[in-house]
Amino acid sequence: MKVYNEFLTLSTKGGIDFVDITDKIQTIVTKSGIKNGLIHVFAPHATGVIVLTENEPNLQSDIEQTLNKLIPRRASYEHPDNAHAHLQSMFLSPSKTIPIIDGQAAFGTWQSLVFIEVDTHPRQRRIIVQIIGE
Repeated sequence: MKVYNEFLTLSTKGGIDFVDITDKIQTIVTKSGIKNGLIHVFAPHATGVIVLTENEPNLQSDIEQTLNKLIPRRASYEHPDNAHAHLQSMFLSPSKTIPIIDGQAAFGTWQSLVFIEVDTHPRQRRIIVQIIGE
């Protein structure tokens, strides 16, 4: 069994920002040479998450509106400045695992792997990609 590690660096705009990393993940799978196995994608951040969803602007708007409705930015929080971002990220996962079959990430028909920034300011984010297989 082989293990391959790579890091992605993303620039985000702050607020709620969506960054589609689907193609970058497939590029890393191809570079790894692993034909069958698993890709684990992890965002080691308290206010950034990884989701599998359809990458469609209206859906992104719906996601943003839902997060802001459930956990609004302006509320009475103890934590200064970005408490809402920490709370929003608690409801979404910082990682996803996707199968690799015949050298391809096995995404569903409408699935994209998307990093969602929920913090208040633009950030440089580092995503860990680990591929295990043969």
